[in-house]
Amino acid sequence: MILLTESAANMVKKYIADENNANLALRVGVKGGGCSGFEYNLAFDTNREEWDEMFESNDVKILVDTKSLVYRNGTSIDYLNAMTGGGFKFNNPNATGSCGCGTSFSV
Repeated sequence: MILLTESAANMVKKYIADENNANLALRVGVKGGGCSGFEYNLAFDTNREEWDEMFESNDVKILVDTKSLVYRNGTSIDYLNAMTGGGFKFNNPNATGSCGCGTSFSV
């Protein structure tokens, strides 16, 4: 399961409204790379593939492919509105380490 805080959900809803497409879901993924081995990946998608799990958190649909879910299960995503260090922040209980910017992690 992936959870969005109210702040993160509100920001995602704003982006969806800006795209003027109520069918968009937040795709949460993981890809190899970054300074710690894996990078977090957020995107919008309208297609649920057969290997996707779908969750809903704070009225936002979330898609996660099963491969990424292994590394992201239980993750909460927050959004911080700050001049420096703002943006989406990930609290991943599966991570054993992360980089200083918070966009990559290791397991």
